[in-house]
Amino acid sequence: MAMKMQKKRQNKVKRVVKKATNQAKQVSTTNNNGQETPNFKILNKKYVEGVGRRKVATARVRIYEGEGDLVVNDMLAKDYFAGIEMALAILNKPFELTGTKDKFALTATVKGSGISAQLDALVHGLSRALVKHNPEFKIFLKGAGLLTRDDRMKETRKIGMGGKARRQRQSPKR
Repeated sequence: MAMKMQKKRQNKVKRVVKKATNQAKQVSTTNNNGQETPNFKILNKKYVEGVGRRKVATARVRIYEGEGDLVVNDMLAKDYFAGIEMALAILNKPFELTGTKDKFALTATVKGSGISAQLDALVHGLSRALVKHNPEFKIFLKGAGLLTRDDRMKETRKIGMGGKARRQRQSPKR
């Protein structure tokens, strides 16, 4: 029991709070495999935040005025969503509809569900943040259906039905 307690203490993560400055800086981080991710530009200015959801995925999106990179979970968006075709086109759709392409930098934290649902949650959060920044954008984004949350979720399994959501019990023949 004592060994388990010592292991739990060793796995604690220390949280570090960094103070924001008004200058842009280059950030380089290492991922879990020890590989260094590419540098990207983070602007430490005033930001607008929006939260988007899809299935179980949740995206916290911050948009900064001025040029910069699209960063998702400390990775460039093109690298994070590399497995999805046309991911950058889907991500840039709110910017194109509002005419603000290359006028904002984006940082996002995405958790839960799969990569495709995370992309949809990110677009939803980005659209909400753009509306907070300028309420006139609501007409364009609402018309394209980017402000409505897609509430389709996986159906929950029922107790005693053999592990599937819609499976039914076998009826006896005799």
